[in-house]
Amino acid sequence: MIVEPLTAGDPRDIPGPLLTELTGLYASNEEFQQLSGDFPDPARILPEQVAAALADELAQPTAEVLLARSAGRLVAVAVTLGRHPDPADPDPWIGLLMVHAAGHRAGHGRRLAAHVEEGFRSQGRTGLRLAVLENNPRGLAFWTSLGYEEIARRPDLAHGRPCVVLRKALRPPTPADHRPDAPPRTEASR
Repeated sequence: MIVEPLTAGDPRDIPGPLLTELTGLYASNEEFQQLSGDFPDPARILPEQVAAALADELAQPTAEVLLARSAGRLVAVAVTLGRHPDPADPDPWIGLLMVHAAGHRAGHGRRLAAHVEEGFRSQGRTGLRLAVLENNPRGLAFWTSLGYEEIARRPDLAHGRPCVVLRKALRPPTPADHRPDAPPRTEASR
């Protein structure tokens, strides 16, 4: 898996082919879109809606959109925040991690989450947070399987939807992580 940041200056100016891929990825997750209510018609997500959603995400000064590709195809997207809008919150956040439905259960989400964790760990960050909608048990099961633990329940800032806030401690690398006999690092872990 190769992970690259979205580099369009204005998300509303995303090149057509990439916006088509992103729209396909968002639309492939109709069940999640129904749960989230982020799009007026989850069965018919339009490219301009995806561009607007990404523009909203990137309006935060420390936000980053990461695109994950495997075999040349866009398989996942993640949106991260280096700093939460609440100044009392010390941790970075994963605002969204979505895998194309055709690639569910293929490990793309786990690899992209590990990539995000490693990026923040390398910056010296000690924890990472995210919020899962309370009505999304599959999402909650995914994140807890990766070691995230519930720390709070509260409404999300954007829409007031009930959420479970999860946190994972990011331990610093140990000498054992750099053993000569350790398996090679993949693109997703850089």
